[in-house]
Amino acid sequence: MPSFPTTRMRRTRSAPWSRRLVRENTFTADDLIWTMILSDGDAPRTPVPSMLGVDRVNIDELVKDAKRAQALGIPAIAVFPNINPKYKDAAGSEAANPNGIVPVAVKAVKDAVPDLGIIVDVALDPYTDHGHDGLLHKGEILNDPTLDALKEIGVMLARAGADIVAPSDMMDGRIGAVRGALDDAGYSDVMMMSYAAKYASGFYGPYRDAIGSATALQGDKATYQMDPANTDEALREVALDIEEGADMVMVKPGMPYLDICRRVKDSFGVPTYAFQVSGEYAMISAAAQNGWLDEQRVIMESLMCFKRAGCDGVLTYFAPKVAAWLAKG
Repeated sequence: MPSFPTTRMRRTRSAPWSRRLVRENTFTADDLIWTMILSDGDAPRTPVPSMLGVDRVNIDELVKDAKRAQALGIPAIAVFPNINPKYKDAAGSEAANPNGIVPVAVKAVKDAVPDLGIIVDVALDPYTDHGHDGLLHKGEILNDPTLDALKEIGVMLARAGADIVAPSDMMDGRIGAVRGALDDAGYSDVMMMSYAAKYASGFYGPYRDAIGSATALQGDKATYQMDPANTDEALREVALDIEEGADMVMVKPGMPYLDICRRVKDSFGVPTYAFQVSGEYAMISAAAQNGWLDEQRVIMESLMCFKRAGCDGVLTYFAPKVAAWLAKG
């Protein structure tokens, strides 16, 4: 490549139109998945203190937000439950209840907005009294018995109308187990998004507050979620999940793990997503509220980072705000 002064990199940056012409990545509403917290409480909306602007919503409000998502051009929502502690037990039994808050909400959204995609976690942690993603015995998370519970949950959620089921537990073999159960039950067209590279991160704190598992959590999740020091391990996890039947994979958290997003996309070329988690949301929102950051500029920059790293989309609590900005140009 010729050097200066023959080459002047600033030429193409000189005007808005020329910057648009050479722009390598774009971000649109099609890249958004709106993450929502569903509550089984009586209040229509309850603010989450550690997540400015995010509410726990009841089913009626969830349906309203789903309609808003469709109007904004957001292709899919992801729903996470906050349930009354009285329904929690060691086995997370309520997770498989076909009349539970999530399957009822999925049916309600599908009736109201049939063309909107619905993603639901296949997970135990919102329903266990110990806050873990697997069955617990004498301080040990039991991998294989947990798979049986996840299979039951996955089929129940598919029956309720979920378009994508997303095992988020990081148990070994869970993708193959749930995929097999779905196929055997006649739900071969239901998609699976794997939390393939989910790290044992400190960025989940506000989310655990939002779903009510923070105070219940006994110990940490380091025996099943990934060590933040590892990158090659993430590729092995993703490879296994693809082999077991994942249609798309996710890296979680998002911005602290952009290198993982890039390696996953380059290595496998499958639909790859990042979860801009609660801690990321909380930091940006708090700094913007204090006037330390330009909210819109920083949010849009953060989302472009995911696209630049190879992601096909982002799960984010900022989705409705971003979609509204994009609609205004």
